Amino acid sequence: MRLAVVVQRYGADINGGAELHARYVAEHLARHAEVEVFTTCARDYVTWANELPEGASPLGGVLVRRFPVPSPRDVFAFARRSTLVFSRPHSVQDELSWLDSEGPASPALVSTLTAEQARFDWIVVFSYRYHHAFHAVRAIASKAVLVPTAERDAAVGLSIFGPIFRGVRALMFNSHEERAMLQHAAGRDLPGVVVGVGSDVPERPQPDRFRQKHGITTRFAIYVGRIDENKGCKELFEFFQRFERNMPGQLRLVLIGTSILPIPDDPRIQHLGFLPDQDKFDAMAAADVLIVPSYYESLSMVALEAWALGKPVLANGRCDVLKGQCLRSNAGLFYENYAEFAEALYAITSGPGLSDALGRDGRAYFRTHYAWPVVERKYLETFDRLAHEPRDTQPALEPLPGFFARRRRTLPPADDVLAAIPAGAVWR
Repeated sequence: MRLAVVVQRYGADINGGAELHARYVAEHLARHAEVEVFTTCARDYVTWANELPEGASPLGGVLVRRFPVPSPRDVFAFARRSTLVFSRPHSVQDELSWLDSEGPASPALVSTLTAEQARFDWIVVFSYRYHHAFHAVRAIASKAVLVPTAERDAAVGLSIFGPIFRGVRALMFNSHEERAMLQHAAGRDLPGVVVGVGSDVPERPQPDRFRQKHGITTRFAIYVGRIDENKGCKELFEFFQRFERNMPGQLRLVLIGTSILPIPDDPRIQHLGFLPDQDKFDAMAAADVLIVPSYYESLSMVALEAWALGKPVLANGRCDVLKGQCLRSNAGLFYENYAEFAEALYAITSGPGLSDALGRDGRAYFRTHYAWPVVERKYLETFDRLAHEPRDTQPALEPLPGFFARRRRTLPPADDVLAAIPAGAVWR
């Protein structure tokens, strides 16, 4: 079997959620098939500037083919078009212009994939909302398996994406909440399964090695990921500092990841920057609790990794996906305000009973639903099912409207469309 994986950025040092997800899936599917990755030369998700060399090279057991992005993103044009399509009546053409400014626009990637699609049995496309994914799916829909990585944001309410969700062969959802949201946005049930992604968590991480290396002797909570206001980090800093003022000396907060947000000058908050996987897992094994403060997630990989290590999670309950993961796993607590944050953090860290129970449930949850053999089997079973589907049952991709219809500003603001989609965790 030959597979293509299509994603906006790709690399061993690119640790964004969807990009890391794509790399993990590509490397694990390479155990069962011949895999090629189609991606851009970009490393920065804000500018899409070409930083990596164009061409093909092996990485992690797969062939990675990089294509240039002719123009970096104009952040001002993108912001202006986002305001239009998210908050005002607009047209399909306005949405397509927004998509062009969202990027990464790589005509060479799409044209090469289109020309070579016959070489592949299936083409796994990541991240529905980006230019490369939209145009790739429209070019190779009969072979497209979409991993949407959709968060609850206004892009879900844009009209151009409904035909994409309805027109691919299958969707590999990250969560039950994502599936429910996209099926409502698409106006019908969508073919696919909830699969998520596994992680190569070491069986025996070394927490003492981490403590010695970084000189940390006290108890601590940990945050892992991009340190960004959009990830809830500003609120996390406010809540944690308030918690420590009210309960001094309880624990420290250790941050792992690249920061694009100023970090408080506080001796109880320690930023270690980007760490290799060994150090990251050692750190998580040493921590008392992982805090996931994000408002928007399609799946929290770091929460799954914490559960794989038997660690409890404290998550932002205003994110449906995080709340649903905590409820289904019985391995995490969640908060929606400071009082709940403080009570939950104290409950987890005040003694071993609750922490150990949450950790045991988390480990069992990870093994049952997210261990790599489970994830790989779901992908392979999906490919096999699609291969045996009668041709007359395959969906037809709806065409874009014509010239004049495309320019009628009769579409509602995407914010309004999203607001009408039911919210809430799926507890099953």
